[in-house]
Amino acid sequence: MSKQKAVLSEEQIKTRRGRSVALAVTLAVLVAMFYVVTIVKLGPGIIDRPL
Repeated sequence: MSKQKAVLSEEQIKTRRGRSVALAVTLAVLVAMFYVVTIVKLGPGIIDRPL
């Protein structure tokens, strides 16, 4: 097995970076959405509950 690395062009690097940013933003939005939905489902009483 050879251990040659693929050489990417500048365009391929920019495309890969764009996909990575899009994936990161999508995951962040998904996490935020789950957080908001959880807080909404628990309701405002979650703040007043005894610890």
